[in-house]
Amino acid sequence: MRRFIGWALAAVSVAALGCGIAIPAATASAAARPACKTTVNWIGLPGDGYAGGQEVQLEFSNTGTVTCTLYGHPGVAQENAGGQVGLPATWTGTPVTVTLKPGGTAHAVLDVREAICIKPQTSTYLRVIAPGLKTAWPDPFTSLACPGKSVMRVDPVKNGVGVPFYTIS
Repeated sequence: MRRFIGWALAAVSVAALGCGIAIPAATASAAARPACKTTVNWIGLPGDGYAGGQEVQLEFSNTGTVTCTLYGHPGVAQENAGGQVGLPATWTGTPVTVTLKPGGTAHAVLDVREAICIKPQTSTYLRVIAPGLKTAWPDPFTSLACPGKSVMRVDPVKNGVGVPFYTIS
């Protein structure tokens, strides 16, 4: 059974590319479409837990009026009271260019593992930033974090939605 807990819809307004995400040399398909610089909405929806952790579907939607591309991994950090707790999510998997038409949605899977450390700290939300964008917004999500260590792994953005029937169009 899928368990949905509190979530917030966040609009990410972008002025330029950034956040250290590597953008590869343009390919024939990517060269014809600009990198997503318009507003991208994201939403985090926790899925089923497993022994030792929980997967979270991160959904990214193009709310702009032109087709654009995303390439890479989202940035994800656990935070509490305005400060980061632990290290950001590590990246797994090989990125591909994802093309988003206006209203189109892509996703990435975030794996939040059990915090095994001497003094775990509570994190009350995740701060997520889409690949290549500069602004991140919080999403309520309670978990434990380890100081100086990451307890999260995130896959690159992929085509399609991670949550069935979720889309903004």
